[in-house]
Amino acid sequence: MTIQFAVRGDHIQLDQLLKATGLCESGGAAHAAIADGQVCVDATVDTRKRAKLRPGQRVSFAGAEIELIAG
Repeated sequence: MTIQFAVRGDHIQLDQLLKATGLCESGGAAHAAIADGQVCVDATVDTRKRAKLRPGQRVSFAGAEIELIAG
């Protein structure tokens, strides 16, 4: 499943993205998933909870791929 997510402004933090797309039901769940190495940014595992993501990047988590586009 691919989700297109429009980034409002310059960037969105990784933990906020997972919550905003509904892939994680809370910020705590997003932090745990990221810390456990379950999230990939541009095909590389990223454990930075507050990584700043910008349009053009892709995030993979729980069988879903999120494509960031300009809002």
